[in-house]
Amino acid sequence: MLLSKSIICLAMGLLPSVFAASTKRIDKTKAALLVVDHQVGLFQLVHDINQVEYVNNIVAHAALGPLFGIPTILTTSAETGPNGPLPKEIIDLHPNSTLVKRHGEVNAWDNEEFRAAVRATNKSQIILAGITTDVCTAFLSLSLIEEGYEVFANADASGTFNKAIAEDANDRMRAAGVQVLSFFAVTLDLMRDWRSSPGAAEVIPFFDKSVKFNSELMKIPG
Repeated sequence: MLLSKSIICLAMGLLPSVFAASTKRIDKTKAALLVVDHQVGLFQLVHDINQVEYVNNIVAHAALGPLFGIPTILTTSAETGPNGPLPKEIIDLHPNSTLVKRHGEVNAWDNEEFRAAVRATNKSQIILAGITTDVCTAFLSLSLIEEGYEVFANADASGTFNKAIAEDANDRMRAAGVQVLSFFAVTLDLMRDWRSSPGAAEVIPFFDKSVKFNSELMKIPG
């Protein structure tokens, strides 16, 4: 009886540190953004979310880089074939960002040029999204976790064949330590405070453009 009580007390004592270790927050000074295989020919694979909404979501994901001054790496897979290139809207957002054109690797981390580009950011946190959730997002996320990065997957900008596959992929990533967040949560964790820079003046118009958001309902204290 005394032994069982001691074990329970020990477990309870460990809970705060375990919880803290699994709930890292995004720090814009430590983060890099990855845009993974958001290619026009792959949109047809996405059926777990309305495609018009999805295209809007991936452009919004890519726009997080310039909005918050986060280094961004773009990558495509066999873009000269049916996969096609990234949308022009994403390319135009990143005239100076690295674009790694993979020719065979399914998992972007298996590409030497891509690995070098990620490491060259000198960032410890990675925000990413891709097509498909269960392959391009999940495979890369698991590799990044193995490399010691803190990984945040934007669920709204990752898409796949159906909702069941998306849920299974997100469960797999969470079990490995990846934090799966909405686009809204990613953006606000990057901002942290409406008084920040960028803050309300930049983020509210960004939301007006990117999501169904009524800025007239937001009354931000001065």
